[in-house]
Amino acid sequence: MSRSKSSPRPLTGKVVLAVLVAFFGIVFGVNGLMMTLAIKTLPGTEVDSAYAASLAYEREIAAARDQDQRGWKVEAKVERKPDGAAVLQVEARDKAGLPLAGLNFFGRLERPSDKRYDREVALAEVGSGVYRGDANGVLPGRWDLVLEGDQGGVRMFLSKNKLLLN
Repeated sequence: MSRSKSSPRPLTGKVVLAVLVAFFGIVFGVNGLMMTLAIKTLPGTEVDSAYAASLAYEREIAAARDQDQRGWKVEAKVERKPDGAAVLQVEARDKAGLPLAGLNFFGRLERPSDKRYDREVALAEVGSGVYRGDANGVLPGRWDLVLEGDQGGVRMFLSKNKLLLN
């Protein structure tokens, strides 16, 4: 029986150290890459300060009750054109069905998946109780439509509705 003269390489402290450094280097490198990608693609937060939002909560509840008692009927229609422009039309009526003229309506199209795509819509009164405005660069897909109606600097109406634009 003949033994070969080449013997396997011995496992030394240097080899173990090199394997451990390489292993943890790969783990830390992948974690750093994943963390960097996650931070760069973060779309944003719903509110900047949860504490400040909680302080305003009681005022929001009171405003919602007041809005409910007014009984306004506000209908909004959004039409997206092939070039990416969107037309928002709002028709506002009071409890008796009469047009609500002289209000300042503001619209906002919010992208639920990425706040960077949110679009403000400036609405102008084009008829008695009818308000219309345009927004550019509106992508197809799911959106939240936020409508605010002010009278004399006081918010009288607020709604948030989900919609799908083609």
